[in-house]
Amino acid sequence: MKSNDWKDRLNVVYSTNPDYIYETTKEEEVTTLPPQQQKLRVSTDRHHRGGKTVTLIKGFIGTEDDLKELGKYLKGKCGVGGSVKEEEIIIQGDFKTKIVELLKAEGYTQTKPVG
Repeated sequence: MKSNDWKDRLNVVYSTNPDYIYETTKEEEVTTLPPQQQKLRVSTDRHHRGGKTVTLIKGFIGTEDDLKELGKYLKGKCGVGGSVKEEEIIIQGDFKTKIVELLKAEGYTQTKPVG
């Protein structure tokens, strides 16, 4: 394959110079902090959710895969559904105290309930 692949040049003005190399910016890979350094905040929310209460976990610093893995773990331990969106974990239902206890048991010592 060419090193000048057209997908790397999207939204770039065309150059007539055949030796021109298009510069692309790559996002830096975020490394996941150890659980002891994570400052997670657990809160409940009902706004714009049809009156249903959800538990939100915010403040995770790391890769998207690690965040999804943590979300899957918490959903399984609580026995409910949820999702991972926009760098936060959403758990269906009011499980604030249970989630704080689970996270502290997993080594997330700086976890705090908010609100």
